[in-house]
Amino acid sequence: MDKPKVVRVSDVMKNQLHRVDGIDTVQSALGKIVSDQTHALIVNKRDDDDEYGIVLLADIAKKVIAKNRSPERVNIYEIMSKPVVSVRGDMDIRYCARLFNSFGLNVAPVEDEHGELMGTVSYNDIVLNGLVAS
Repeated sequence: MDKPKVVRVSDVMKNQLHRVDGIDTVQSALGKIVSDQTHALIVNKRDDDDEYGIVLLADIAKKVIAKNRSPERVNIYEIMSKPVVSVRGDMDIRYCARLFNSFGLNVAPVEDEHGELMGTVSYNDIVLNGLVAS
């Protein structure tokens, strides 16, 4: 009996990282979201002892629009999630989907074997690139 092919996170992830600084305004981040056609922005570390953060469109909707706050006056650090939960590129997509479910995630940055960020993965990537393509 043949062993089923393992599909890795690195096989289905998006290779582009869209980054912002925590001090950036939501308005400037929205410009980046539109120009890069993404729904997740990685918030850069401030220094080596810091951790990455993440901002999703949902964060902007819930924490800025729903609360009637001005995107020009809200900084990314006020609405980001930090530290961000990341996944390894060599992880099987089945375990990635389980991790997402366990922690209520929809998207996560992907790390290489040295801990460097190399892309992002979402449920859409797992299903559309992992299952449909196999």
